Amino acid sequence: MLNTWLFSLSAVILISLVSLIGVLTLLIKRQKLTELLTFLVSFAVGGLFGDALIHLIPEAFREIKPQTLVPFLILAGILMFFVLEKFIRWRHCHFPAESHHPHPVVTMNLIGDGAHNLIDGMIIGASFLVSPQIGVATTLAVLLHEIPQEIGDFGILIHGGLSVRRALAWNFISALFAVLGAIISLIVGPLASNYSLYVLPITAGGFIYMAGSDLIPSLHDRCEATESGLQFVSILLGIGVMAGLLLVG
Repeated sequence: MLNTWLFSLSAVILISLVSLIGVLTLLIKRQKLTELLTFLVSFAVGGLFGDALIHLIPEAFREIKPQTLVPFLILAGILMFFVLEKFIRWRHCHFPAESHHPHPVVTMNLIGDGAHNLIDGMIIGASFLVSPQIGVATTLAVLLHEIPQEIGDFGILIHGGLSVRRALAWNFISALFAVLGAIISLIVGPLASNYSLYVLPITAGGFIYMAGSDLIPSLHDRCEATESGLQFVSILLGIGVMAGLLLVG
């Protein structure tokens, strides 16, 4: 149990540190940043799909009885992340970035990200309760998704009127909610029967939703043959990393 706490907290602290990556965008030319984001988003698509379909869903079908419950939990995950995204989009509709009142958009951005990071932490903690392999795979999937998201969040905070130092500080504080989420799962998991197992298909549904609804549509904005080829290869690499984790399990 001590190892589970150590692995889980190490994972969410690593995820939290990704929030500081935004400062690197100030050192990279816009064209290079666009190319880097295309690769990262495509790689994240493969990682999210790979973790959901190679690790989480098969494990859920093996462990959850009756198995007919698994598809409903996957659908619950899709709907939960749909509602979360609706909240985030509502935030942007009511407090647009181009508003002359920067503080509301900054505040709402941090609230939305804090909630998202809390859920990520709960997912990671629950995954490590199942097995180290599932925990590592899920951490990688979350990490791949967080990198491009944190770059975007940093841009929103800067555009909202914060200095670079304050944007980094507040983004990091928001990211630390992942640590709280992991602690919640690590405490509740042993007390609630099958808590961690039920989280797996819900997480899979959320990952499928994020990859299919949020990330893939953004890849269609660039239609050049070379760019599309890079996207496809990057997706395959993301899937390959998740498949490769089966060899070390």
